[in-house]
Amino acid sequence: MNIAIFGATGRVGRILAALALRDGHAVKALVRRPDKLQELADSWPGLTLVAGNAVSAGDVSETLSGADAVISALGTDGGTVLTDSFPLILEAMDRLKIKRIVAVGTAGVLDSRTEPGLLRYQSSESRRSLTRAAEEHHAVLRLLEESGLDWTLVCPTYLPDGPAEGGYRQERGYLPENGTRITTGDTAEFAYAQLFSSQYTRAKAGIAY
Repeated sequence: MNIAIFGATGRVGRILAALALRDGHAVKALVRRPDKLQELADSWPGLTLVAGNAVSAGDVSETLSGADAVISALGTDGGTVLTDSFPLILEAMDRLKIKRIVAVGTAGVLDSRTEPGLLRYQSSESRRSLTRAAEEHHAVLRLLEESGLDWTLVCPTYLPDGPAEGGYRQERGYLPENGTRITTGDTAEFAYAQLFSSQYTRAKAGIAY
């Protein structure tokens, strides 16, 4: 499989790239600083690094050229990278006839159990006073829902660095009850597995221990 990855230098994206390369897939990653992944590229000939920016239509198109599927592990970075890049990614996918995208979001955009009709970040379930990052992810969710793509939005809760531990729970549309954390390793393992599954096609998947 030819997999295009956005956000491959991030905490989850780096693990996702390594998982795909381990399994023999060809990976093309758009990165602002190729040196951050050079060690991985030296170890895995299947990794192609595209130096550029996710908010450049040309760089996005180059990254998606020849791809069978797309993974986005882009974060908010306190800016508008998500909302600036996703229209470009989805437009290029449509033009290049790429149907499958798995994106990593946040538990804030899962459905609220206590206040039907609201998302978690809009409800009393969220303890966060600042909602800007969740609003960025919500904008991405709307773009995915409006698209004709086969998308899955993986929504982890509190995300500490750490290897895969296994034993996590998953639920369509909601955060598993009393879920408080999940490691970057397990988040990457789950998101990677969704490339080969239709269980959460055009759906949000909440994951937590």
